[in-house]
Amino acid sequence: MGNRGMEDLIPLINKLQDAFSSIGQSCNLDLPQIAVVGGQSAGKSSVLENFVGRDFLPRGSGIVTRRPLILQLCFNKAEYAEFLHCKGKKFVDFEEVRAEIEAETDRITGSNKGISPIPINLRVYSPHVLNLTLIDLPGMTKVAVGDQPLDIEHQIRDMLLQFITKESCLILAVTPANQDLANSDALKIAKEVDPQGLRTIGVITKLDLMDEGTDAKDILENKLLPLRRGYIGVVNRSQKDIDGKKDIRAALAAERKFFLSHPAYRHMAERMGTPHLQKQLNQQLTNHIRDTLPGLRSKLQSQLLSLEKEVEEYKNFRPDDPTRKTKALLQMVQQFGVDFEKRIEGSGDQVDTAELSGGAKINRIFHERFPFELVKIVFDEKELRREISHAIKNVHGVRTGLFTPDLAFEAIVKKQIIKLKEPCIKCIDLVIQELINTVRQCTCKLGSYPRLREETERIVTTYVREREGKTKDQVMLLIDIELSYINTNHEDFIGFANAQQRNPQNKKRAIPNQGEILVIRKGWLTLNISIMKGGSKEYWFVLTAESLSWYKDEEEKEKKYMLPLDNLKLRDVEKGFMSTKHIFGIFNTESRNVYKDLRQIELACDTQEDVDSWKASFLRAGVYPEKDQVDTEDTAPSETFSMDPQLERQVETIRNLVDSYIGIVNKSIRDLMPKTIMHLMINSAKDFIHSELLAYLYSSGDQNSLMEESADQAQRRDELLRMYHALKEALHIIGDITTTTVSVPVPPPVNDSWMQEASPTPQRRPAAAAATAPSRPPAVRGPTPGPPLNPSPAFGVPPIPSRPGPPPMNAFGSNSQQDPFSAPPLIPSRPARIPPGVPRRPAPARHNP
Repeated sequence: MGNRGMEDLIPLINKLQDAFSSIGQSCNLDLPQIAVVGGQSAGKSSVLENFVGRDFLPRGSGIVTRRPLILQLCFNKAEYAEFLHCKGKKFVDFEEVRAEIEAETDRITGSNKGISPIPINLRVYSPHVLNLTLIDLPGMTKVAVGDQPLDIEHQIRDMLLQFITKESCLILAVTPANQDLANSDALKIAKEVDPQGLRTIGVITKLDLMDEGTDAKDILENKLLPLRRGYIGVVNRSQKDIDGKKDIRAALAAERKFFLSHPAYRHMAERMGTPHLQKQLNQQLTNHIRDTLPGLRSKLQSQLLSLEKEVEEYKNFRPDDPTRKTKALLQMVQQFGVDFEKRIEGSGDQVDTAELSGGAKINRIFHERFPFELVKIVFDEKELRREISHAIKNVHGVRTGLFTPDLAFEAIVKKQIIKLKEPCIKCIDLVIQELINTVRQCTCKLGSYPRLREETERIVTTYVREREGKTKDQVMLLIDIELSYINTNHEDFIGFANAQQRNPQNKKRAIPNQGEILVIRKGWLTLNISIMKGGSKEYWFVLTAESLSWYKDEEEKEKKYMLPLDNLKLRDVEKGFMSTKHIFGIFNTESRNVYKDLRQIELACDTQEDVDSWKASFLRAGVYPEKDQVDTEDTAPSETFSMDPQLERQVETIRNLVDSYIGIVNKSIRDLMPKTIMHLMINSAKDFIHSELLAYLYSSGDQNSLMEESADQAQRRDELLRMYHALKEALHIIGDITTTTVSVPVPPPVNDSWMQEASPTPQRRPAAAAATAPSRPPAVRGPTPGPPLNPSPAFGVPPIPSRPGPPPMNAFGSNSQQDPFSAPPLIPSRPARIPPGVPRRPAPARHNP
């Protein structure tokens, strides 16, 4: 026989779990655990067995449960049991389960009453249970017997607290009726972990074993020592019944007969017994399920809303509809064009915050990378002067020239202009690569149609490659145009007279107006210094047109150093063996210390892109990179000794003229390159995508094969639709559960502070309870008054003292009025018959002068 209330909940739980499993999620109801606590031989295991509806736990006198038993109930069509320590072995006979529990207990604790906190894990699969966890705990005791340790009381207490402290654990505080309730350790420990009494149910066992003439009526009516959820009386099988194999069905019938026939309990028989305890626990489970439903419903509704828009296009989906394919093709191509243009031109929506891409990266190529490549070529000072000297000598031939030759100027200028071809081609290649990457990123949205994505990438990439050739031809044409005519009448050209007076080596940096210092760049850089001089540190660097400063942080309050930019140059530095950062150096061309006693400072960035960007920023500030000295050592001596003053003046003049004219050409090329690439390549690609891509796609093959869905997309569509309908079904089920189940409100709080007062001196509890003027003398409830552990005095105490209010105030102090069940620790053992005004209590006289 099973627990009928539990069986009624099984379909409800199964519905919820089926609904959630259909959407690939777990229904995390996290049903509460149910733990029984109490003294030894209080009937805890019997209470737990009755809840499950199976007879499988060890029984006997003394301490029987000597290890925690964690019993996991699992709903299953077949009925069997499994132990964690016996993996793979199924127990069909529950007598074998009992024997295995006893054997496993003895294996760890021995056979002489020893205990262990190591739990036994048992799973019971049955069609009559919910997915619950029940915990059978050892009974609380104070005296060690057999092999038990001397601190047995504390060990068992810690063992119990390990389980019942959890907020999701329902506590059945089991107390036998033939023991004084005021001494109940079960109620005491339950009060500690559940002071509000929200998850504690008092269970009174062994009602049939009480002394003749006594009863627990006041306790079961929750008048004496009340609990918020009250008490439920049960009558378990005796040891004789268990030995005689009396089944649970017959035991429940005998229990029902007992309550109906007992004069003290017949009026509340419907609220007593194991079935009512099952009903209470099942109602707790129902309440828990209902409390969990709002969170589950909110979760499902948010998922449903997120799917609505995506599912809308699939609701009336027909895979073979040609009009759908045509419409989808047009939409995909149009969307691809929009995405491509947004990535190139920039857009406020779907901004990539991880890295530069598309138009932003092309802009960086135009205005940082390309100018940097130009400067690296032009400013190779020694090589340029050597070439000018050779050109002048070769123009004059065997004669000694009196004047500076124009032909030498033109030859040097044309040679410098030809050098512009390489960075221009490199710039185009970088832009091409970024365009192709942009195309690939934009075609990601076409992933539903692999053939369409593949064809779109191929067609657009082929077109970009075609435009690459035309763009390079046009750029080469620009450079050839510059070579065809050297315009010395250009308005920005300095001319011969100014060239003789100008010395580029002594040029002073342009000083901006006061208050208008141009900040070129700010950012974090690592200053690499040897460990002996303080080690590497990260600083906030600020680069202006005049100086490089670094601060402790970006607030720029604590300046560490300011380095003027005059005579500074950049050089590449190889990163260390273990270093992950990219490094560049700054040094002084006049061999002076740059920072403290350092001739060069090394600055480190996280990526090479950051290094290039900083170098480009230094170029804007007039700090140029160092040029590699190629084979100048051999030529330098001859150069130095053969240059007479006249030749040196001519070299300087041509050098200044070349510097001026190349500056004009550079300015022109830097301006025309982005325009040429934008016109011939980027804008042309955009126009092609908007106007011609669709026609190319139609001509590339059959439309049906082009718009054939990928298997992944078809599967995703089916999963979306299934998920959508499953979510709606789950919400419908939750609505049904909400309307078909009823939550029982939590009982109102009761005055249970008696538990706090009773716990320090439990041995005096019966007398203290009797001190509150019982309505019946102890003799009526039993033949002998009994020792303090006799339950008779406690059971006869009414809920409210019969004496007037002021005398108890005087007798017990202010707390006695608030708590009629408490008593001070120094009351005599039998104060019930002492009148309130006894002179032995002088303290109250001070309260009522």
